[in-house]
Amino acid sequence: MSVFYALRTEREKVKEAMAKIQFSIFIAVAFIVFSASTNAKTASPPAPMLPPTSAPAPAPHHVNLTELLSVAGPFHTFLDYLLSSGVIETFQSQANNTEEGVTIFVPKDDAFKAQKNPPLSNLTKDQLKQLLLSHALPHYYSLSEFKNLSQSGPVSTFAGGQYPLKFTDVSGTVRIETLWTRTKVSSSVFSTDPVAVYQVNRVLLPEAIFGTDVPPMPAPAPAPVVSSPSDSPSADSDEANASSPKSSHKNSAQTLALAPVAMVVSGLVALFL
Repeated sequence: MSVFYALRTEREKVKEAMAKIQFSIFIAVAFIVFSASTNAKTASPPAPMLPPTSAPAPAPHHVNLTELLSVAGPFHTFLDYLLSSGVIETFQSQANNTEEGVTIFVPKDDAFKAQKNPPLSNLTKDQLKQLLLSHALPHYYSLSEFKNLSQSGPVSTFAGGQYPLKFTDVSGTVRIETLWTRTKVSSSVFSTDPVAVYQVNRVLLPEAIFGTDVPPMPAPAPAPVVSSPSDSPSADSDEANASSPKSSHKNSAQTLALAPVAMVVSGLVALFL
């Protein structure tokens, strides 16, 4: 009886141990399943694949007209007028914000010093502003384009159609005319689309400001007189002058040789007499 009871006790212990093991396995499996489901819910979905974006276009390079005119030239007088009148902002905006660009004709400081008649000091602020605007075209022109531009007649400037400029191209030299001014492009300061800056030798004076009563131009200085070959002593005359002393010596020798003959003749004449 005790043996049977002991065996029964051992079986019950084994059953309890197996039950504990099964329960532990169940708990472990349940925990794993729960963890997996939780991770599946909290995991964010993969980010969608976006097409590659192209690199942004570089910002256009803008020429600073104030800096350019301050280091070139010297164009200090013209630049001071542009800054005080605000015209520099008009030119800069045209260069930066339009596809047309700008072409500016800049007189050197010496050109303003030489401008005596008519004087610029008598101009009003509005007239001075129009004068400055008439030194630019609302379009970019390279030097090679002035050949075609010269065939289109007077060209309107920033100041408008009443302030035109006339261009001629003579063997690559660009000449500019108004009723008061005749000058030429003496050098290219800067020429890269959309900005062209050209140096001129004189201030451009528009008819709309100074009128049509243009004083007569001073007569050009006479050309120096160059002696022609016919005015200079010829080779023949030089040779004749050079040979004249020889001829005098020859005549003197002949006279001395005939002197004894003359004495004999005169003696014979005396005997007969």
